[in-house]
Amino acid sequence: MTSLVHFRTVPRSAIYVHVADQIRDAILDRSLSSGERLPPERELAQQFGVSRATVREALRHLQAQGLLAPRGRTSPMQAASPDAAVDRFREALTHVVQLRNVSLPDLIEVRVAIETAAMNRAAAAPLMAHLDEARAAMAEMESPQISQAEFHRADVAFHVALVAASGNQALALVMLAVKDSIGLHLDEALRERSFETIQPRVIEEHRALLRAIESGNARLAAGLLRAHLSEFYGT
Repeated sequence: MTSLVHFRTVPRSAIYVHVADQIRDAILDRSLSSGERLPPERELAQQFGVSRATVREALRHLQAQGLLAPRGRTSPMQAASPDAAVDRFREALTHVVQLRNVSLPDLIEVRVAIETAAMNRAAAAPLMAHLDEARAAMAEMESPQISQAEFHRADVAFHVALVAASGNQALALVMLAVKDSIGLHLDEALRERSFETIQPRVIEEHRALLRAIESGNARLAAGLLRAHLSEFYGT
């Protein structure tokens, strides 16, 4: 389905920026819905009153921001899915953390703040589907055949599920980005310790954390979380 959105002609200064701004606004206010195709470049150029090269530059600009996605080499662009935008946000934050050399203790403090806020909500009124996801991640971590890489992926899934159980989408989104940044420090945190030593302790701490949330004890959950992350990362 081709979009029925009609765009205005734009002034000649910084032309591609004005083109990109209108298309971005249409995506963000959902005039262009996720997966909906833009008109072909020729048609867009006519609507905007600019050259096809200007339209192409605007589309590249929006694709770099994660707002547009290609459908194929010759097909018109389409509005990207929210998941694609989230991935770009996570990637951008990770790059900023690296460029600013943000320390691990600072990242852990942010993560504790996010997860504590989420657990206060989850302990009071959890979204049960996400608690089920946390339990599934726990079951995976307890598998005798699990590799170290799989274990740490399940560890991340457990914490993300607990934050999602709060029902606060903003907390869940920021948690995803922060955990990516913390992942930059994972190898360093684990270099001096054996997986066989870490695995049973992390599982037991996760069990205690899940029990605290299931019983509605947000204060206990917050204390267990801080001790768990501080010990795991040595902060």
